[in-house]
Amino acid sequence: MDTFNDKTLNCADCGGEFTFTKNEQSFYSERGFTNEPKRCKNCRDKRKTARDGNGGGQRAMVSVTCDSCGVATEVPFTPVSGKPVYCRECYNQRRQQPRSNNWA
Repeated sequence: MDTFNDKTLNCADCGGEFTFTKNEQSFYSERGFTNEPKRCKNCRDKRKTARDGNGGGQRAMVSVTCDSCGVATEVPFTPVSGKPVYCRECYNQRRQQPRSNNWA
């Protein structure tokens, strides 16, 4: 027996109508979500793209030199002065080592 029926809701951003389907309602319920969606799919996608800040594309990569082995590599962040930056291989090796109080 279905406990949900399709609902027509109004988007908080564009004001347009969209359907909150019984399958979506079931999904929300299974995960404990208590609020109905406020935005249509188009407005949710626009909001997500704006929040990501890069139009949904790839992260900007920064060219650096690994502080451990000296190889040229790229990282998905802007390094902070005074903090070491590692290539993927050196980073993974350091992660597998037992932790100490010193990062350097």
